[in-house]
Amino acid sequence: MSTSSIIDGLIAITSTKQVLTKNSELESYGQDWTRFYSPKPLAIVLPSSVEEVVEVVKLANKKGFSLVPSGGRTGLSGGANAINGEVVVSLDKLNKIIEFNAIDRSITCQAGVITEVIQDLAEEKGLFYPVDFASAGSSQIGGNIATNAGGIKVIKYGMTRDWVLGLKVVTGNGELLEFNKGLIKNATGYDLRHLFIGSEGTLGIIVEATLKLTRRPVNLNVMVLGVTEFNSMMHILNKFQSEIDLTAFEFFSALALTKVISHHDLQAPFETQVPYYALLEFEMVNDDIETKIMETFEFCMEQGWILDGILSQSEQQAKSLWALRERISETITIDTPYKNDISVTLSKVPEFLKQVDRLIEIEYPDFEIVWFGHIGDGNLHLNILKPATLSKTEFVKKCEQVNQKVFEIVRHHQGSISAEHGIGLLKKSYLSVTRTETEINLMKKMRLVFDNNMILNPGKLWD
Repeated sequence: MSTSSIIDGLIAITSTKQVLTKNSELESYGQDWTRFYSPKPLAIVLPSSVEEVVEVVKLANKKGFSLVPSGGRTGLSGGANAINGEVVVSLDKLNKIIEFNAIDRSITCQAGVITEVIQDLAEEKGLFYPVDFASAGSSQIGGNIATNAGGIKVIKYGMTRDWVLGLKVVTGNGELLEFNKGLIKNATGYDLRHLFIGSEGTLGIIVEATLKLTRRPVNLNVMVLGVTEFNSMMHILNKFQSEIDLTAFEFFSALALTKVISHHDLQAPFETQVPYYALLEFEMVNDDIETKIMETFEFCMEQGWILDGILSQSEQQAKSLWALRERISETITIDTPYKNDISVTLSKVPEFLKQVDRLIEIEYPDFEIVWFGHIGDGNLHLNILKPATLSKTEFVKKCEQVNQKVFEIVRHHQGSISAEHGIGLLKKSYLSVTRTETEINLMKKMRLVFDNNMILNPGKLWD
């Protein structure tokens, strides 16, 4: 099928302004934050209605071309990359809030709504949408759902999956389906909504969602602790959790902190030099909480688990302390990091990290390694920074070789090769580390049910 025929067909469904073909547009829309693949889309189409999405999918089936669904393109596994002449379906124009329901504590919106818009609207209504991460200002709800995004508050609030009450999707066969319709309880067979959450655009294109809201947290405070060794991190987590309800428990290495404060107008939390930092967030609802916090802090000091710490004294200081953790990803982007987003159960975290640390010291003696992550839910981000002397190709090849060994440690500890970033292009070679052959075959069969001609996001999850 000729390129002109496909583009003419897309224009007939939408309009000339909604089909982009300039090289700069193809490059911008054809990739996510993964920078290891060259974008080569055929065209970009920006539907402005659900009906247009349906017609675009039907056209793709009729003419035999592939589609790559695209949201805010903030992914880190290449899930939104178009590298083989696919048409990118951008959800940018599907950006309307459809309904806020105070009684149901829910928001129904189109898939292209920015995450932060949902958070702000919930706050304006006296409620809270708790799924949060550094890219909330540019990521879109559809993409969050397609990757089952996690973020910094999973320890208390869970993943995106826990906040999706209903979904409207266009399958790869061009069918418009609506799942669950906002119900809290619905015991009527298979809940297909959850099949599409985390499916990375391989079963259908998410076009609308109904999201659950909750009570807004009160008087959030932040504490940053200087940790003597990583093994102490889990003792600290366990002790604090036994005394108070945490809304976040994050960690980052000394090198991560150094990188952030060297590129931003931020200061180290205290002068004491430590190898690791823990960041805790909690609601200071009364004086008893503050008393428990200080008593627990003193206990951890006595055990030798921490050397120093700071408790926020204002909302602004809390934001500054959070910035030390949240700005790590954007800061190290200039160093072209190769990211591993891995997870194990909490009890296995110290031994797991020790084994991975030992491996990377051997395999990457001259590379800078930045650790950070959502330690409260067992999610570690291992970032290998590219040396200036290596080309991108050489660097990726080296990382892929070491990946095999890192993921064997993941397999040994029965962990996941992708805690929250998804599989996409970057990790499909390693899917069998976390999923059995039987599971993968079942997923392939399910994919065919919803996308007979395999037109949606080809090459993602598996070849």
